[in-house]
Amino acid sequence: MDLEAFNISPADDVRPALQACCDAPGWIDAVLAGRPYADRADVLRAADAAARRFTAADVDRALAAHPRIGERAEGEHAEAAWSRSEQAEVGTDQATARALAEGNRAYEERFGRVFLICASGLSADQVLASLRDRLGNEPDEEAAVVADELRRIALLRLERVLATEEVSV
Repeated sequence: MDLEAFNISPADDVRPALQACCDAPGWIDAVLAGRPYADRADVLRAADAAARRFTAADVDRALAAHPRIGERAEGEHAEAAWSRSEQAEVGTDQATARALAEGNRAYEERFGRVFLICASGLSADQVLASLRDRLGNEPDEEAAVVADELRRIALLRLERVLATEEVSV
């Protein structure tokens, strides 16, 4: 949707698009509360500021909508399409798929959540290197990294929302 539609549409019409960006109700409410915005940069600044306040509960809820890295998101909804696009550079050969599956398993055992990375533009090797590196993080340190990755993904997706001509969630 364009900026004008984003600014003037009823909150209930905009909420699903924001939820597709990041399913964190406090973040969605903060972005909606800032309307009207002067320009797209204002929207993104407000969204960024709100995302920097993600709580552990926000992160947990939002992670429920994210597939494991290397797994293809199913469905026709916006989140699934965006996830497939964001992970497009992550290879699908058997060795990569096996390494990602093993890394995901180790990460989930260590941290109790799916590994999240803003994979847009990253190769499979870069994703794997980050996954392996982050396995060495302390839980509090990793929680901060995950929240920041979620913030980056939310902003990337919000840019896509604002660049489309109509709402499609």
